[in-house]
Amino acid sequence: MAIEIQFVESYKDIAQDLWAACFPFPLEGMFWYQTLETCGLSDQFEFFYALIKNGQETIGIAPCFIHNVPMSLVAPPLLARVLETTSKVWPAAGFQRTLFVGSPCADEGTVGLLAGFQLADIIVPLSQAVFARAKKMRAAMVVFKDCPGSLRHSMSALCSQENYFRIPSFPGADLHLTGDSIEGYFAALARSRRQKFRKKLRRSREQLELVTTFVKHPSDEELSELFALFMQTYNKGKTKFERLSIEFFRRIRETEPAWFILQREKTSGKLVTFMLIFDLGEKAINKFIGLDYGQKAESYLYFRQFEEALNFCYSRGKKVLQSGQTGYSAKLDLGHTLIDLDNYCHHTNALMHVIYRQLARDVTVESLDTDLALHYGAKKNQVARAIGDAGAEAEDKLL
Repeated sequence: MAIEIQFVESYKDIAQDLWAACFPFPLEGMFWYQTLETCGLSDQFEFFYALIKNGQETIGIAPCFIHNVPMSLVAPPLLARVLETTSKVWPAAGFQRTLFVGSPCADEGTVGLLAGFQLADIIVPLSQAVFARAKKMRAAMVVFKDCPGSLRHSMSALCSQENYFRIPSFPGADLHLTGDSIEGYFAALARSRRQKFRKKLRRSREQLELVTTFVKHPSDEELSELFALFMQTYNKGKTKFERLSIEFFRRIRETEPAWFILQREKTSGKLVTFMLIFDLGEKAINKFIGLDYGQKAESYLYFRQFEEALNFCYSRGKKVLQSGQTGYSAKLDLGHTLIDLDNYCHHTNALMHVIYRQLARDVTVESLDTDLALHYGAKKNQVARAIGDAGAEAEDKLL
């Protein structure tokens, strides 16, 4: 194939039928990038797109963006503290201008291709064009963001031919739904987890009675309420990449896949939880949530909200609920499967690339998050015990 790359500056420069063909459900396609471009995020992100051409035919779209990444998110702790101190005198030291292939606010980075074309066939020329674009735009780093582990073979040429290094990212979390109602979910859940979940739901109902609605187009007043809850949750979070405004929610409510799950106290009518959820074919994506942290801990609002997300999914025939990165302890208890995600990185400065590549060797999935360390540590212990038991059994047979 004769692959060439052409850059365009807006989603509007790409035909709608090409968007639909390259980003079919359950991928977040034109509706998503249109929202991001028009909701007032230009102070954080510069969006553009790589069109992938095979001769005269456009066969794919690679969404890209530039972002000044806080070094505290990517540097090792000791270096992060040094840079944080330095940035008080020299602000630029606290950030790294980075060109990402993928999307902000999305679990998985996707290069959308027409049916019949493979990522492995276009990844090298795409990476070369993106790297040249990064230098032109004075970006220090290029990152193919949050690539599913299932694509490692397709992405391998980046490492073998283009000198990228792979570094683990925060895993995604998918829940595969069985049966045709929430009872099917509970039946599939491990007994201990099922009992724990139902106990929390019971205790929550003893604390407060909620009224839940599934809303397609919330009013401006409802948007103000849910945005206040979103900001409570945002400020509680440890990892912050993007900062959304209420304009994002105004724009996204106009899109076809967007739904809002609203939960209010029955007596006061006060909004205490919301979830923005995307209806994308057989998959639903739990995109953003907001919780009222003024409620008692025994209210277990997250679990009441999740129960209604399940009801939403079953009512609309979903097979998978994607619940996003972070918050892994609760998601594992609720039966989610973790999805490996990787970042493929290349610094535009040769010396810094060597340094970053060396530092990346110390980054593991376990080092990213305490919940992940506990989860993967427990899995390794289980494997070690199984190997030990098998070895002991074999030794007994020999004696």
